[in-house]
Amino acid sequence: MAIDLTGKTALVTGSTSGIGRATALKLAQGGTHVIVSGRDAERGQATVDAIRTAGGRADFVAANLSDAESVRELARRALEISGGRVDILVNNAGVFPFGPTVDVTDGEFESVSAVNVRAPFILVAALAPAMVAAGAGAIINVTTMVANFGMAGMALYGSSKAALQLLTKAWAAEFGPSGVRVNAVSPGPTRTEGTVGMGEGLDQLASATPAGRPGNAEDVADAIVFLASGDARHVHGAVLPVDGGRIAV
Repeated sequence: MAIDLTGKTALVTGSTSGIGRATALKLAQGGTHVIVSGRDAERGQATVDAIRTAGGRADFVAANLSDAESVRELARRALEISGGRVDILVNNAGVFPFGPTVDVTDGEFESVSAVNVRAPFILVAALAPAMVAAGAGAIINVTTMVANFGMAGMALYGSSKAALQLLTKAWAAEFGPSGVRVNAVSPGPTRTEGTVGMGEGLDQLASATPAGRPGNAEDVADAIVFLASGDARHVHGAVLPVDGGRIAV
């Protein structure tokens, strides 16, 4: 059954490629007016053009999520474009450096914290009040399977996403009574533009899962769109694994 989100407005961060772009396209297919966001204006416009060519509605807002004021400006522009209320917020943008803890610089630590934790926090603080006033809204955070278990080289990335998972539950408790649902998806090995550099390592990670292969951006996007829809009306504070069954082994 196709999910109908006609009349809704969504902001999807990091939606010029990968999971974010797939999510923007699927939300638009469901009737959502999508606010595409990212740093690259050319890729952003390409995503907007793809949505419009298919008959959907979309606008692009450039934002550098490592800068707090840029995040606040993104929220302001999103509210302006949406007429005062964003119905769906997808906190998808993230940076994922891998490597030993001893090699992490202060700058890398601050950058990961800014994009993966502070930016979603600012956006929720800015956009949730209008959802609360309307008595409805959906916020979906994109985390990772390595927020749930230890893996060498993943300390910085995994801990930032573990923070986002805790925020998911805290926000569900805070905003759920007002009709705003907050949930997360937790992808496993996923083949996107951002993971091309992992090469065979991605297949090796996925080989231990029941699915036995990496997922793709559309697999995760389908889960996000479900959580954004009325079909998930009684789902609050959940972290939905989209990891090929890694949670089972």
